[in-house]
Amino acid sequence: MKILETRIALMILILMPAAALLEAQTAAPWIMKTKALRDRGLNAEAVTVAQEGLKSFPDSRLFVEAARAFTGLGNLSSAISNLNEANKLLPSSGDYYLAGIYAMKGDAETALYHLEQTMRTGFKRTERDILLDKSFARIENTPQWRQFWKKDWYSELEIKLAELSFLSSVGKISESDDLIVLLKKEYPGFDEVEFAAASVDAAAQRYPEAVKKLSGLLRDDPGNEKFLGLLAAVQYAAANFAGASATYSGLIDKGVADAGLYLKRAECFRQTGEYNKALADLEEYLRLYPGSSEALRMAGKTEAAAGDNLKAMEYYSKNINLKPGDPQAYADRGDAYFVAGSWEWASKDYSMSLDLDPGNGNVYLNRGIALLNMGKKDDACIDLRKALEKGNRRASELISRNCLK
Repeated sequence: MKILETRIALMILILMPAAALLEAQTAAPWIMKTKALRDRGLNAEAVTVAQEGLKSFPDSRLFVEAARAFTGLGNLSSAISNLNEANKLLPSSGDYYLAGIYAMKGDAETALYHLEQTMRTGFKRTERDILLDKSFARIENTPQWRQFWKKDWYSELEIKLAELSFLSSVGKISESDDLIVLLKKEYPGFDEVEFAAASVDAAAQRYPEAVKKLSGLLRDDPGNEKFLGLLAAVQYAAANFAGASATYSGLIDKGVADAGLYLKRAECFRQTGEYNKALADLEEYLRLYPGSSEALRMAGKTEAAAGDNLKAMEYYSKNINLKPGDPQAYADRGDAYFVAGSWEWASKDYSMSLDLDPGNGNVYLNRGIALLNMGKKDDACIDLRKALEKGNRRASELISRNCLK
């Protein structure tokens, strides 16, 4: 009886936020909720939420999420059915996952049929992504698989853009710039090349140039999610936090089903001092991912910046409970105690942090200051010298004033 009661209670908790989603204007909140549950291993609950959402929003993306949850439950027939429904709404939107399911079943012919459909559409995946996908492990040694990769699935432009992406990702900016010059000669006026050039500008921290290129692209295609996503990232990197938050808001308002957008916008709001807006976004994210260390830490920092140190400590304590082996979690709460002048408690948290990561010069510095305020000068001087040894030069003045006889 207790097991049944527990199950019912869990379903009530899952469906309560789902009921609130009924006011949503797009499928995006349902998709994000389903994905979050699936990411947390709650596939049965993910299926329930997806099916509820599909009553109001028969969206191909939601059918795909339902299918992936069914796959996690081992119910491949229901997964296939949902992916076929996705394909009816948006051709090939479910083909990649159909390919993976049939590969898991050992049906190489059907798997590669669906993979081929994917490769001929905008849902095309990179060769690297496909080869690293474990769904295809069962057929990767078959003759059909080897034959599939003998075909030229990628154009010359796609191959060069992939090379460019690699070069810029490893910091080879000069080589990237040279390749951009060649691509612009070979493919004049191609949006893909202009976007790649903006990406290289971003990697090289040439933010005004990147914004200029992206603004040009967005004049012709104002709703392009890829262009908007890079623009927001560039605006944030250039410390244009108000601009970045506006761009992220545009993506959220147009129904992009990416919970990470709330986390990114929250950091923008924190930087502009709009703490209530930041906390609202963080709570939205934490409803989906209650165990997110990144979100809990950001919420703690936001509350501290807003002047509510007690609330900040609550978030930091939750983070410690979730990740007791994370040295940063203890350092964060130690900082909150430090600001409050609770020197002993700060010192204890800093000690826990240093037990887990003895190389952090900032934590040695802060523990040294806390110990000074506790009247433990000898111990404080040991920490301050450690901080200086670890490269924290702020310790030098404190050592001169307190530790030289």
